[in-house]
Amino acid sequence: MSVGLVTAKFLLKNPRKPELGPVEVDALADTGSVHLCIPGHIQIQLGLDEIDKKEVTRADGSRKLVPYVGPLELHFKNRIGFAGALVLGDQVLVGAIPMEDMDLVVVPKTRSLDVNPSSPNIGSSIVK
Repeated sequence: MSVGLVTAKFLLKNPRKPELGPVEVDALADTGSVHLCIPGHIQIQLGLDEIDKKEVTRADGSRKLVPYVGPLELHFKNRIGFAGALVLGDQVLVGAIPMEDMDLVVVPKTRSLDVNPSSPNIGSSIVK
């Protein structure tokens, strides 16, 4: 069964510049991707500093050097996470690392993103 596209509302903030308001986005949740990716206009809106550049391999096998910015504060329901982000594409994409960090799961039946039902009140993680 194909899950299809899963999107969810996230609130993004720059913790280094609290005077800049948060940005609410419809993010694509992609368990097949690893990183948080944001379009250039989000980097500009939040005043995110470029920390480094990373080479990414795209779906077609081509490689591209993209800015790596941060830190970025992410809010989803009762969860908060922090991450660096790759600047590329035209939509916010939340990959496996930020989803794991925030203890979020994709629910195939409803094609939605939600907090882990095993730990609904507070995010959990395995550290052994």
